[in-house]
Amino acid sequence: MSRVSRSLSSEWRKVRSTKLWWILAIVLAAYSAMMAGMFGFVFGAMADALGETQGGGAAAGLPPQDTADLVYSTVSALGYAVPLLLGALMATGEMRHRTLALTFVLEPRRGIVLLSKTIVLLGFGILLGIAGLAGAFGAGATVLAATGGDPMLDSGETWLLALRVLGAIGLWAIIGFGIGVLVRNQAFAIVLALVFTQFVEPVLRTGAQFWEWSAQIAKFLPGAATDAFVGASVMSSMSNAGAGAASGVEPLGIGAGLLVLLAYAVLTVGAGWALRWRRDVI
Repeated sequence: MSRVSRSLSSEWRKVRSTKLWWILAIVLAAYSAMMAGMFGFVFGAMADALGETQGGGAAAGLPPQDTADLVYSTVSALGYAVPLLLGALMATGEMRHRTLALTFVLEPRRGIVLLSKTIVLLGFGILLGIAGLAGAFGAGATVLAATGGDPMLDSGETWLLALRVLGAIGLWAIIGFGIGVLVRNQAFAIVLALVFTQFVEPVLRTGAQFWEWSAQIAKFLPGAATDAFVGASVMSSMSNAGAGAASGVEPLGIGAGLLVLLAYAVLTVGAGWALRWRRDVI
């Protein structure tokens, strides 16, 4: 067995030995189910209201595929704080409990350890994404069908969106790991992750839509890049729905969104490597 294989096996067992990953998986599944069910009901009610006033039935609302995409993408659009927390807590937990020093004794090549941790966290991020999608599809599809909509479960576009959600959630786990390495303090990492994802970025994205220059910058924020990569987002729709929203600002495409999200992952992990990882573990 090669050194990389041994390190990967060790890091995989290390994450599995804690309750954190499956507790967060349950949290993301429940949260995604709640939000997907809520938005599925809202979109169904909107279609009914438009149908009554315009005589168009459910077709008077959003197209079925767009509606389904908005409902199922709530996993990444609203739940990306969960994999961010997983990555940050796995990094800060090792520093807090001094287990990282033992890891470096067993594998002195720190680059191998860093690579193994990022690969393993990508895998566990994808597992979290699967749990989130299970909740979103279970509740969202049920509510859409109950309100007269089409869950679009037989559409290839729906499942492509699901694959992109998994990729985005996996990358957010890596971003969280890089932030955790930089911050080191566990409590501060938790506060930073929650405040940024649940307050700072949503406010910035919404406020930036009033001017074209700021809207051009805001589309490169990590949450906006995630939405662009996935291809649908309730958050993006709400940010752009205001009467004063800037016009003429083209959102990032799927490929550009992926590149920006990858850049954030590389930047955070690279900064952690340069500023923290190579130092003595105290």
